Amino acid sequence: MDQKIYDMLESNPVIAAVKDTDGLEECVGLEDIKVVFILFGDICSIPGIVQKVRDAGKIAVVHVDLINGLGSREIAVDFIRENTQADGIISTKPALIRRGNELGLFTVHRYFLIDSMALENIKSPQPGIRPDVIEVLPGLMPDIIRKICQNFRIPVIAGGLISDKKSVMAALSAGAVCVSSTNRDVWRL
Repeated sequence: MDQKIYDMLESNPVIAAVKDTDGLEECVGLEDIKVVFILFGDICSIPGIVQKVRDAGKIAVVHVDLINGLGSREIAVDFIRENTQADGIISTKPALIRRGNELGLFTVHRYFLIDSMALENIKSPQPGIRPDVIEVLPGLMPDIIRKICQNFRIPVIAGGLISDKKSVMAALSAGAVCVSSTNRDVWRL
């Protein structure tokens, strides 16, 4: 994992996941928030959104799958690299994670753990896919998070449905390096 990003995650294990302009405005004003997951925007607005995060001295990680106007091909990652100052990307798509690695971006491979088959996908990643971290959603499953952390050398972020200090502490106690949340109250913990 990129040492600068790891240090920022270690200094505050809460990542602000922003899904709109209001959330963006709030999180850039919070001194304790060091890393921002950008979950909204389009090809016209994403450079400005990333710039706002970077101008606030924060790490900007763009969820490529959620940016309107970008497709699901590797060229989407090239666009982010060439047209923004993003530090990294998030994606559920292995090919985009691979491309992000090739371009030197920090990569977050997001998994939705809806059943045992989804858990098996984490255990059997595609060859050549080596994200810097994996993010598991929902993050309210400390037993599963613990199992993943014990079986993999990739740091784990717990995200989704994290809404209070108890759920943050449970995820961290299970071995997650940090949590991501769109809940603004969690950002202030």
